[in-house]
Amino acid sequence: MARNASLSGYLELLPAERLVEVHMLDTLRRVFESHGFANIESRAVETLDTLLNKGEVDKEVYTISRIHDEGSDRGRLALHFDLTVPFARYVVENAGHLAFPFRRYQIQKVWRGERPQAGRFREFTQADVDIIGDGSLPFRADAELAVVIAKALQALKIGEFTLRLNNRKLSAGFYTAIGMDDAPAVLRIVDKLDKIGAQQVESELADAVGASRKQTKKALALAQIRTTDASFAEQVRDLLEGTESNELLEEGLSELTEVMNALNEQAPGTAAADLSIARGLDYYTGTVYETVLKGYEHLGSICSGGRYESLASAGRKSYPGVGLSIGVTRLLSALLDSEALRASRQVPTAVYVTLRTDDDWNAATATAEQLRERGISAEVAYSADKFGKQIKYADRRGIPFVWFTDAEGRHEVKDIRSGEQHAADPMTWSPPAEDLRPQVIRG
Repeated sequence: MARNASLSGYLELLPAERLVEVHMLDTLRRVFESHGFANIESRAVETLDTLLNKGEVDKEVYTISRIHDEGSDRGRLALHFDLTVPFARYVVENAGHLAFPFRRYQIQKVWRGERPQAGRFREFTQADVDIIGDGSLPFRADAELAVVIAKALQALKIGEFTLRLNNRKLSAGFYTAIGMDDAPAVLRIVDKLDKIGAQQVESELADAVGASRKQTKKALALAQIRTTDASFAEQVRDLLEGTESNELLEEGLSELTEVMNALNEQAPGTAAADLSIARGLDYYTGTVYETVLKGYEHLGSICSGGRYESLASAGRKSYPGVGLSIGVTRLLSALLDSEALRASRQVPTAVYVTLRTDDDWNAATATAEQLRERGISAEVAYSADKFGKQIKYADRRGIPFVWFTDAEGRHEVKDIRSGEQHAADPMTWSPPAEDLRPQVIRG
């Protein structure tokens, strides 16, 4: 996929690559809708105040304005940098028309003014799925969403992955139990563990929150806990060494146990409790998710999210929810670059209808239409070149079958890959199922 681009950070796909992307998007839609999620699309533009109010650094936001706009409102509109903030606004504005809990999925372009690099784009597609409640949301939504995303990733057939889970209540309750009162600050620092290492985390905990050596050791020990079942709970309690637990910690342990049990029952082999996961955004309040694809660990998390209690609010009314986001473009570009996924052909066309003479074009078009009416993609030659030239064109396009009609109106179809040719009726003939549409193949 490596090609010179006239503008960095913006991905333009060739037809065969786009077929892989469409396959991924269609697969996600099918899985989300099979679990009852409704599709929405929000506007690309939000007010700058709305975007910055959620803590995004302004250097990553693209503002927009008219060329001739010289008024005071210049730059007050901006392209959304994710789909979560627009969704929160959408819920507040349309709450009277929605039935809660509201189950939504959204697949759209987003824009960020980041420095382009491998896997990082300025324009890219995200796929979000959320469940949001009115005033309250049962915790089972957290467990269900984890299962939904695991099934979606399995359906994509992208390889082995691990859905890594933690619960911020668990972490915050543990830090409080060992005397580290500024739990949000500790969470932000521990969340950087994979990037800066244990020694630097230890130093930052001491400098930023005044943690003692014993406290930092316990905090790092908590972050080392990783299990594929609910045994993490016993390990956490062992770490307390007689220190009294608290309600927040017990609630986090219970919630994470429920999510892990649901995944191990409904999507076995996909999940791990990883108590180093914190997610840096402060609006997450409970379950947090990150997903690592085997062989592509350098990408970091390909799918992440969590539970939030007040991301969407209007006055005293709040809309708690839980959501996950898949970086479709980031994932797609890596899979295409490594040739892990590819399309079986570059066009949807299954049949190329040739012309014996230029006067046959209308009849050939009618034949193609008979095929199309039965769901077979067909295109017709524009001129009656030699058959060898018409076949060569079809081959160059990756079209598997070529259709011929003789002077008496008899039809034959040729598989140009094998050379096999036989009589056919446009009202009844169909290609093998695997040739009806382009297939996405693992490399």
